Amino acid sequence: YAQLVETGGESVQSGGSLTLSCVVSGYATLTSCLAWFRQAPGEEREAVAGIDSHEVTMYADSVKGRFTITQDNAENTLHLKMNNLKPEDTAIYYCAVSGSRCAMLYGLPWGRPAKYIYWGQGTQVSVSS
Repeated sequence: YAQLVETGGESVQSGGSLTLSCVVSGYATLTSCLAWFRQAPGEEREAVAGIDSHEVTMYADSVKGRFTITQDNAENTLHLKMNNLKPEDTAIYYCAVSGSRCAMLYGLPWGRPAKYIYWGQGTQVSVSS
């Protein structure tokens, strides 16, 4: 079965940058929707960014223009470059893999956690003001 391992979470000051990485093993992701979610204490898990096999990307409105999701197929790795971080970005960030592509034609919308079949353990991002 697949294993997803996230790295890169740190404590940074507001306005700073971080890059999260997620190595996927044991699963072929070429026809999958890959995504980053985050969950703050007391909040529901929310979608941050998604990417499918044709490198079409989707972003939550709260991160558009600040975050960039990319996929390295050769390394089976998903990245999330985060710029101009804000205190409200503080959360545990999770990467996730779906069994289908991102478009609604292939099932649930990309932003629904139920669409994803494998999850990483999460990496903590803390942004101080």
